[in-house]
Amino acid sequence: MHAMILDADRNFAWAEVPDPVPRDGEVLIRVCAAAVNRADLMQKDGCYASPEGWPQWCGLEVSGEVVAAPADAKVRPGDKVCALLGGGGYSELVAVPAGMVIPVPEGLSMIEAASLPEVWSTVYLNLMHEAGGMKPGDVFYMQAGASGVGLAAIQFAKRMGAEVITTIGSPEKAAFVRKLGADYAIDYHTEDIRTVIAAHPPTVALDCVGGKLMGECFRHMAFGGRWIMIATLGGAETAIDLETVWRKRIRLIGSTLRSRTPEEKAAILQALERELWPLFTDGKLVTNIHAVFPVRQVDEAHNILRRNENIGKVVLRFP
Repeated sequence: MHAMILDADRNFAWAEVPDPVPRDGEVLIRVCAAAVNRADLMQKDGCYASPEGWPQWCGLEVSGEVVAAPADAKVRPGDKVCALLGGGGYSELVAVPAGMVIPVPEGLSMIEAASLPEVWSTVYLNLMHEAGGMKPGDVFYMQAGASGVGLAAIQFAKRMGAEVITTIGSPEKAAFVRKLGADYAIDYHTEDIRTVIAAHPPTVALDCVGGKLMGECFRHMAFGGRWIMIATLGGAETAIDLETVWRKRIRLIGSTLRSRTPEEKAAILQALERELWPLFTDGKLVTNIHAVFPVRQVDEAHNILRRNENIGKVVLRFP
Protein backbone atom coordinates (compact mmCIF):
# COMPACT_ATOMS: atom_id res chain seq x y z
CA MET A 1 0.00 0.00 0.00
CA HIS A 2 0.94 3.67 -0.05
CA ALA A 3 1.02 6.06 2.88
CA MET A 4 1.83 9.74 3.38
CA ILE A 5 4.89 9.22 5.55
CA LEU A 6 7.32 11.76 7.00
CA ASP A 7 10.80 11.53 5.53
CA ALA A 8 14.10 12.19 7.32
CA ASP A 9 13.57 15.95 6.97
CA ARG A 10 9.98 15.67 8.21
CA ASN A 11 8.55 16.43 4.79
CA PHE A 12 5.53 14.53 3.53
CA ALA A 13 6.27 11.76 1.02
CA TRP A 14 3.76 9.46 -0.71
CA ALA A 15 5.64 6.20 -0.32
CA GLU A 16 5.08 2.48 -0.62
CA VAL A 17 5.04 0.75 2.77
CA PRO A 18 4.11 -2.78 3.91
CA ASP A 19 0.41 -3.53 4.25
CA PRO A 20 -0.71 -3.62 7.88
CA VAL A 21 -1.20 -7.11 9.29
CA PRO A 22 -4.18 -7.11 11.67
CA ARG A 23 -3.49 -8.52 15.11
CA ASP A 24 -6.05 -10.49 17.10
CA GLY A 25 -9.14 -8.38 17.58
CA GLU A 26 -8.30 -5.85 14.86
CA VAL A 27 -10.30 -4.73 11.83
CA LEU A 28 -8.62 -4.03 8.49
CA ILE A 29 -10.06 -0.96 6.73
CA ARG A 30 -9.52 0.40 3.22
CA VAL A 31 -9.41 4.15 3.79
CA CYS A 32 -11.70 6.48 1.85
CA ALA A 33 -11.00 9.69 3.76
CA ALA A 34 -8.89 10.94 6.66
CA ALA A 35 -9.55 14.16 8.56
CA VAL A 36 -6.80 16.61 9.47
CA ASN A 37 -6.33 17.55 13.14
CA ARG A 38 -3.97 19.93 14.89
CA ALA A 39 -2.30 16.93 16.47
CA ASP A 40 -1.23 16.02 12.92
CA LEU A 41 0.46 19.40 12.58
CA MET A 42 2.29 18.78 15.85
CA GLN A 43 3.35 15.33 14.65
CA LYS A 44 4.55 16.80 11.37
CA ASP A 45 6.65 19.26 13.39
CA GLY A 46 8.20 16.43 15.41
CA CYS A 47 6.61 17.10 18.80
CA TYR A 48 3.73 14.62 19.08
CA ALA A 49 4.68 11.07 18.09
CA SER A 50 2.18 8.24 17.66
CA PRO A 51 1.80 6.00 20.72
CA GLU A 52 3.70 2.72 20.73
CA GLY A 53 2.28 0.17 18.33
CA TRP A 54 0.86 2.68 15.83
CA PRO A 55 2.47 3.84 12.54
CA GLN A 56 4.70 6.87 12.95
CA TRP A 57 2.88 9.04 10.44
CA CYS A 58 -0.16 11.31 10.79
CA GLY A 59 -3.83 10.53 10.88
CA LEU A 60 -6.14 10.12 13.89
CA GLU A 61 -9.52 9.49 12.26
CA VAL A 62 -10.66 7.86 9.04
CA SER A 63 -13.65 6.52 7.18
CA GLY A 64 -13.53 3.54 4.89
CA GLU A 65 -14.74 0.05 4.03
CA VAL A 66 -14.05 -3.02 6.12
CA VAL A 67 -11.75 -5.49 4.35
CA ALA A 68 -11.49 -8.06 7.14
CA ALA A 69 -12.83 -8.33 10.68
CA PRO A 70 -12.71 -10.79 13.59
CA ALA A 71 -15.62 -13.21 13.83
CA ASP A 72 -16.89 -11.55 17.02
CA ALA A 73 -16.66 -7.95 15.72
CA LYS A 74 -19.81 -5.88 15.26
CA VAL A 75 -18.73 -4.92 11.73
CA ARG A 76 -18.35 -7.18 8.72
CA PRO A 77 -16.39 -7.01 5.43
CA GLY A 78 -17.99 -4.47 3.12
CA ASP A 79 -19.42 -2.31 5.93
CA LYS A 80 -18.89 1.44 5.75
CA VAL A 81 -17.25 2.56 8.97
CA CYS A 82 -15.34 5.32 10.68
CA ALA A 83 -12.55 4.77 13.16
CA LEU A 84 -10.42 6.46 15.80
CA LEU A 85 -6.69 5.76 15.51
CA GLY A 86 -3.55 6.33 17.53
CA GLY A 87 -1.81 7.34 14.29
CA GLY A 88 -1.24 6.22 10.72
CA GLY A 89 -4.52 7.31 9.14
CA TYR A 90 -2.87 8.94 6.12
CA SER A 91 -2.61 5.58 4.37
CA GLU A 92 -4.57 3.33 2.04
CA LEU A 93 -5.10 0.64 4.69
CA VAL A 94 -5.30 0.74 8.48
CA ALA A 95 -5.61 -1.96 11.14
CA VAL A 96 -7.65 -0.84 14.14
CA PRO A 97 -8.87 -2.52 17.36
CA ALA A 98 -12.44 -3.59 16.68
CA GLY A 99 -13.85 -1.50 19.53
CA MET A 100 -12.52 1.67 17.90
CA VAL A 101 -14.46 1.03 14.68
CA ILE A 102 -18.13 2.02 14.38
CA PRO A 103 -20.62 2.35 11.52
CA VAL A 104 -20.97 5.57 9.54
CA PRO A 105 -24.09 7.44 10.73
CA GLU A 106 -26.93 6.75 8.35
CA GLY A 107 -27.27 9.49 5.74
CA LEU A 108 -23.73 10.87 6.08
CA SER A 109 -21.07 10.73 3.37
CA MET A 110 -17.69 9.10 3.85
CA ILE A 111 -16.09 12.55 3.85
CA GLU A 112 -18.40 13.69 6.64
CA ALA A 113 -17.89 10.46 8.58
CA ALA A 114 -14.10 10.87 8.57
CA SER A 115 -14.52 14.17 10.42
CA LEU A 116 -16.38 12.71 13.40
CA PRO A 117 -14.42 10.25 15.59
CA GLU A 118 -11.60 12.42 16.95
CA VAL A 119 -13.43 15.66 17.70
CA TRP A 120 -16.63 14.11 19.03
CA SER A 121 -14.68 11.66 21.18
CA THR A 122 -12.70 14.60 22.56
CA VAL A 123 -15.84 16.53 23.38
CA TYR A 124 -17.70 13.58 24.89
CA LEU A 125 -14.70 12.54 26.98
CA ASN A 126 -14.13 15.98 28.42
CA LEU A 127 -17.64 17.33 28.88
CA MET A 128 -19.20 14.11 30.14
CA HIS A 129 -16.31 12.53 32.05
CA GLU A 130 -13.58 15.05 32.89
CA ALA A 131 -16.11 17.79 33.62
CA GLY A 132 -18.41 15.38 35.45
CA GLY A 133 -21.28 16.01 33.06
CA MET A 134 -23.06 19.22 32.12
CA LYS A 135 -26.52 20.41 33.10
CA PRO A 136 -28.98 23.16 32.22
CA GLY A 137 -27.76 26.46 33.58
CA ASP A 138 -24.06 25.71 33.18
CA VAL A 139 -21.95 28.41 31.53
CA PHE A 140 -19.54 26.84 29.06
CA TYR A 141 -16.42 28.59 27.72
CA MET A 142 -14.79 27.18 24.57
CA GLN A 143 -11.69 28.64 22.99
CA ALA A 144 -11.39 28.46 19.15
CA GLY A 145 -15.08 27.97 18.55
CA ALA A 146 -14.78 27.60 14.77
CA SER A 147 -12.39 24.64 15.01
CA GLY A 148 -13.61 21.09 14.58
CA VAL A 149 -13.59 20.53 18.35
CA GLY A 150 -15.14 23.95 18.89
CA LEU A 151 -18.11 23.36 16.60
CA ALA A 152 -18.73 19.97 18.22
CA ALA A 153 -18.42 21.34 21.76
CA ILE A 154 -20.80 24.22 21.10
CA GLN A 155 -23.48 21.88 19.79
CA PHE A 156 -23.00 19.38 22.61
CA ALA A 157 -23.09 22.02 25.34
CA LYS A 158 -26.24 23.61 23.93
CA ARG A 159 -27.97 20.22 23.85
CA MET A 160 -27.07 19.87 27.53
CA GLY A 161 -28.72 23.21 28.28
CA ALA A 162 -25.62 25.34 28.81
CA GLU A 163 -24.99 28.98 27.95
CA VAL A 164 -22.02 29.11 25.55
CA ILE A 165 -19.19 31.64 25.33
CA THR A 166 -16.58 31.16 22.61
CA THR A 167 -13.72 32.97 20.91
CA ILE A 168 -13.39 33.26 17.13
CA GLY A 169 -11.16 35.12 14.68
CA SER A 170 -13.49 36.72 12.11
CA PRO A 171 -17.07 37.98 11.58
CA GLU A 172 -17.68 35.02 9.25
CA LYS A 173 -16.74 32.57 11.99
CA ALA A 174 -18.84 34.50 14.50
CA ALA A 175 -21.92 34.21 12.30
CA PHE A 176 -21.37 30.48 11.86
CA VAL A 177 -20.98 29.63 15.55
CA ARG A 178 -24.01 31.73 16.44
CA LYS A 179 -26.09 29.61 14.05
CA LEU A 180 -24.97 26.58 16.03
CA GLY A 181 -26.15 28.18 19.25
CA ALA A 182 -23.22 30.15 20.69
CA ASP A 183 -24.60 32.88 22.95
CA TYR A 184 -21.43 34.99 22.90
CA ALA A 185 -18.96 34.83 20.00
CA ILE A 186 -16.00 37.04 20.90
CA ASP A 187 -13.59 38.13 18.16
CA TYR A 188 -10.23 37.99 19.91
CA HIS A 189 -8.78 40.48 17.39
CA THR A 190 -11.13 43.28 18.43
CA GLU A 191 -12.80 42.30 21.74
CA ASP A 192 -11.60 41.51 25.26
CA ILE A 193 -12.76 38.07 26.36
CA ARG A 194 -11.93 38.91 29.99
CA THR A 195 -14.85 41.36 30.16
CA VAL A 196 -17.32 38.70 29.02
CA ILE A 197 -15.88 36.02 31.29
CA ALA A 198 -16.07 38.37 34.29
CA ALA A 199 -19.76 39.09 33.56
CA HIS A 200 -20.62 35.43 32.88
CA PRO A 201 -18.38 33.25 35.08
CA PRO A 202 -17.97 29.85 33.42
CA THR A 203 -18.76 26.65 35.27
CA VAL A 204 -16.95 24.58 32.60
CA ALA A 205 -14.16 25.59 30.20
CA LEU A 206 -12.57 23.54 27.43
CA ASP A 207 -9.30 25.19 26.46
CA CYS A 208 -7.06 24.30 23.53
CA VAL A 209 -5.29 27.67 23.47
CA GLY A 210 -3.89 28.51 26.90
CA GLY A 211 -1.50 31.45 26.62
CA LYS A 212 -0.95 34.40 28.90
CA LEU A 213 -4.63 35.40 29.12
CA MET A 214 -5.63 31.98 30.41
CA GLY A 215 -4.73 32.84 34.01
CA GLU A 216 -6.67 36.09 33.93
CA CYS A 217 -9.77 34.30 32.64
CA PHE A 218 -9.27 31.41 35.04
CA ARG A 219 -9.70 33.64 38.08
CA HIS A 220 -13.24 34.52 36.92
CA MET A 221 -14.42 30.89 37.00
CA ALA A 222 -17.55 30.18 38.99
CA PHE A 223 -17.30 28.51 42.39
CA GLY A 224 -16.58 24.81 41.82
CA GLY A 225 -15.72 25.40 38.16
CA ARG A 226 -13.80 22.93 35.99
CA TRP A 227 -11.19 24.20 33.51
CA ILE A 228 -10.01 21.48 31.13
CA MET A 229 -6.78 21.95 29.17
CA ILE A 230 -6.40 19.86 26.01
CA ALA A 231 -3.70 21.87 24.21
CA THR A 232 -1.66 25.09 24.46
CA LEU A 233 -1.75 26.49 20.93
CA GLY A 234 -1.44 30.04 22.24
CA GLY A 235 1.49 29.31 24.55
CA ALA A 236 2.29 27.06 27.49
CA GLU A 237 2.90 29.69 30.18
CA THR A 238 0.52 31.82 32.20
CA ALA A 239 0.19 33.17 35.76
CA ILE A 240 -2.51 31.67 38.00
CA ASP A 241 -3.51 33.08 41.38
CA LEU A 242 -3.41 29.87 43.41
CA GLU A 243 -5.54 31.39 46.14
CA THR A 244 -8.36 31.46 43.59
CA VAL A 245 -8.07 27.69 43.18
CA TRP A 246 -8.73 26.75 46.80
CA ARG A 247 -11.07 29.61 47.68
CA LYS A 248 -13.37 28.84 44.73
CA ARG A 249 -12.63 25.08 44.74
CA ILE A 250 -11.78 25.24 41.04
CA ARG A 251 -10.36 22.20 39.27
CA LEU A 252 -7.70 22.61 36.58
CA ILE A 253 -7.73 19.37 34.58
CA GLY A 254 -5.22 18.23 31.98
CA SER A 255 -6.65 15.86 29.38
CA THR A 256 -5.60 14.08 26.20
CA LEU A 257 -7.48 11.55 24.10
CA ARG A 258 -4.56 10.09 22.16
CA SER A 259 -2.88 8.53 25.21
CA ARG A 260 -6.04 6.72 26.37
CA THR A 261 -6.16 2.94 26.17
CA PRO A 262 -8.03 1.21 23.33
CA GLU A 263 -10.59 0.10 25.90
CA GLU A 264 -11.23 3.67 27.04
CA LYS A 265 -11.54 4.87 23.45
CA ALA A 266 -13.85 1.98 22.58
CA ALA A 267 -16.20 2.91 25.44
CA ILE A 268 -16.37 6.51 24.22
CA LEU A 269 -17.03 5.49 20.62
CA GLN A 270 -19.79 3.09 21.62
CA ALA A 271 -21.42 5.95 23.54
CA LEU A 272 -21.16 8.20 20.45
CA GLU A 273 -22.80 5.57 18.26
CA ARG A 274 -25.57 4.98 20.78
CA GLU A 275 -26.29 8.55 21.88
CA LEU A 276 -25.16 10.92 19.12
CA TRP A 277 -25.16 9.08 15.78
CA PRO A 278 -29.00 9.13 15.56
CA LEU A 279 -28.85 12.91 16.02
CA PHE A 280 -26.55 13.24 13.00
CA THR A 281 -28.95 11.13 10.94
CA ASP A 282 -31.85 13.37 12.01
CA GLY A 283 -29.87 16.56 11.27
CA LYS A 284 -29.94 17.68 14.91
CA LEU A 285 -26.13 17.61 15.00
CA VAL A 286 -23.94 18.61 12.07
CA THR A 287 -20.35 18.47 10.95
CA ASN A 288 -19.03 21.26 8.76
CA ILE A 289 -16.50 20.32 6.08
CA HIS A 290 -14.41 23.38 5.32
CA ALA A 291 -12.34 21.84 2.51
CA VAL A 292 -11.46 18.50 0.90
CA PHE A 293 -8.09 17.74 -0.71
CA PRO A 294 -6.60 14.72 -2.46
CA VAL A 295 -4.20 13.06 -0.03
CA ARG A 296 -1.20 14.12 -2.13
CA GLN A 297 -2.11 17.75 -1.43
CA VAL A 298 -1.67 17.23 2.30
CA ASP A 299 0.60 20.28 2.69
CA GLU A 300 -2.16 22.54 1.37
CA ALA A 301 -4.62 20.94 3.78
CA HIS A 302 -2.29 21.44 6.75
CA ASN A 303 -1.64 25.05 5.79
CA ILE A 304 -5.33 25.90 6.10
CA LEU A 305 -5.16 24.92 9.78
CA ARG A 306 -1.82 26.64 10.28
CA ARG A 307 -3.34 29.88 9.00
CA ASN A 308 -6.48 29.38 11.17
CA GLU A 309 -8.70 29.71 8.11
CA ASN A 310 -10.97 26.74 8.68
CA ILE A 311 -14.53 26.68 9.93
CA GLY A 312 -14.84 23.05 10.95
CA LYS A 313 -12.91 20.20 9.39
CA VAL A 314 -10.40 19.75 6.55
CA VAL A 315 -10.45 16.26 5.05
CA LEU A 316 -8.11 14.27 2.80
CA ARG A 317 -9.68 11.93 0.25
CA PHE A 318 -8.08 8.82 -1.17
CA PRO A 319 -8.27 7.61 -4.78
